[in-house]
Amino acid sequence: MATLIAYFSRTDENYVGGSIRELKVGNTARVAEMIQKLTGADMFWMEMAKPYARTYNECINEAQKDQKADARPELTSYPESIDGYETIYLGYPNYWGTMPMAVFTFLEHFDFSGKTIRPFCTHEGSGLGSSVQDIRKTCPDANVESGLAVHGSRIDASKGDVEDWIKSVQSK
Repeated sequence: MATLIAYFSRTDENYVGGSIRELKVGNTARVAEMIQKLTGADMFWMEMAKPYARTYNECINEAQKDQKADARPELTSYPESIDGYETIYLGYPNYWGTMPMAVFTFLEHFDFSGKTIRPFCTHEGSGLGSSVQDIRKTCPDANVESGLAVHGSRIDASKGDVEDWIKSVQSK
């Protein structure tokens, strides 16, 4: 069976290492690319139909508003099917202690029964937050494994951590 890397990532202004920086490639996308090189998995980027604002402060306000409203932002597309995938690496930045609401939209679109979900997130100090538990609640019939949390400001130095994680989850 095949493997899929499904991820949400954001360019534009991001909080990185204590300051706001403009990113041409989002941190989570960079980790997804590392995983893809190590696994050869297919990739799918979750893109919101109405993206959050380019500026960091506006973006986090919009994301928090969506979280409080338990919103499910529309995505521009979905994979045609996930039936052929046994394992899904699920990537996202930590927004307000969990996944962006667009990731919930993606998870609720499919039946993950019997699938293995391997979460990974980027963050600036809050780790995985409650995201793994939230994935387990959203996909109760999936095997949701422990995740990998990568500091966004340390992406370049995280290659070894990503490699070690991939080796450990593939040996299960």
